[in-house]
Amino acid sequence: MIRYAAMLACLALPSAALAQATAPLGQDLEDFDYGAPVKWFEAEAQGAPVRMAWLDFAPAGKARDETIVLLHGKNFCAATWVDTARALAAKGWRVIVPDQVGFCKSSKPAGFQYSFAQLAGLTRDLLAEAGVERPVLVGHSTGGMLALHWALLWPDGVSRLVLVNPLGLNDPIAEGAPYAPLTQLLAEEAKTDADSIRAYQQRVYYGGDWQPGYQRWVDMLAGQYATGDGASVRQAQARLSDMIQTQPTAHQLDEVRVPVTLLIGQEDLTTFRGNTAPKGVKIGTVPQAAEVAVAQLPDATLVRLEGLGHSPMVQDPEVFQRVLVEALAPPSGDRQD
Repeated sequence: MIRYAAMLACLALPSAALAQATAPLGQDLEDFDYGAPVKWFEAEAQGAPVRMAWLDFAPAGKARDETIVLLHGKNFCAATWVDTARALAAKGWRVIVPDQVGFCKSSKPAGFQYSFAQLAGLTRDLLAEAGVERPVLVGHSTGGMLALHWALLWPDGVSRLVLVNPLGLNDPIAEGAPYAPLTQLLAEEAKTDADSIRAYQQRVYYGGDWQPGYQRWVDMLAGQYATGDGASVRQAQARLSDMIQTQPTAHQLDEVRVPVTLLIGQEDLTTFRGNTAPKGVKIGTVPQAAEVAVAQLPDATLVRLEGLGHSPMVQDPEVFQRVLVEALAPPSGDRQD
C-alpha cells in the first residue's frame, strides 16, 4: 500500500520534477570531458585578456598539405567535432578545432561586444601561433557564418570553405522577423534549461526523432546554465544571438572569392528567430536558403544530405564523415589515399 501511494504521488508531480537533475559542469565546462587533450591560446581582445580552448589532431601516416579547421555552431562546442576530427586525421589531415570566445571552455568576458570579425581575428591569430596558413574552414551552423565572414575579410588567407547547414545564408530580419533587443534575448535565455534545449533540438534538428547519443550535447549545454546562476553563460549566449541576427552574410554572397561546398541536411527546420515572425510571415529554413545561396555564390557546390537534419555529424556520423571526406578530397590526379 505504501509503495502504491508513493507511485501515485510521483504521478502527481509535474514532469520537470521527474526529470533527472542537470549536473553543473562549470560556466567554462571545467567538468566536461572533451575526449581529447585541450590546449589554450592566450590573447587580448577589447582591452581584456581572453583565452580560447582548442584541440589539435595530428595526421596519421603521410600528412596532406592542407590543415582543416572545424568551427562549431552556437549550440555546440569543439567536443561535438571530435569524432569527425579523428576521422579526418586518419585520412592524413591535421585538424584544429577551437572553442570560440563566448562559448564552451573559452572565455566569456563581461560586456564583450561580439562580432564575427572579432571571432575570426582571434581564431586567425590562434592558427598563426599554431603555424597554420590558408586552412580549409569547415563551419557548422553559426560556425558556417563565421567561415563566410572570415573568407570575406581575408580571402587570401583561406583555401576553401565547407559549410554544414550554415546560418546567415538568408536574413531573417529582412524577411520579416522582428529585431530582438538584448533585454528580450536575456529574458529568453533565463528560461533555457535541459528540457527546453532538448525539446528544441528534437523538433528542429532531428525531425522529432531522439537517440540516446544526442543527450550528451544537451547535458553539455545545460550543465553550463546549471552552474551557479549561469550569468556569464546567459549573457554570452544573448549577445551571441544578437550578433547572429544582425550580421548575416546573405547580402554579400556574391563577394565570396573562395570555393564553397554546402553540405545541407534536408530535414533541417532551423529558422533563426523565425518563431518570432508575425503571423503569416515565413522565414526560410536553412535548406531553403541554401537553394538560393548556391546560385549567388560565385563558385559553389550544393550537396543535399537526404534524411538528415541540422546536425548531420551527430545524427549519422558514418554518412557525414564519408560525405565530408569526399567534399574535401582534391581532384583525382592529386589524391592522397
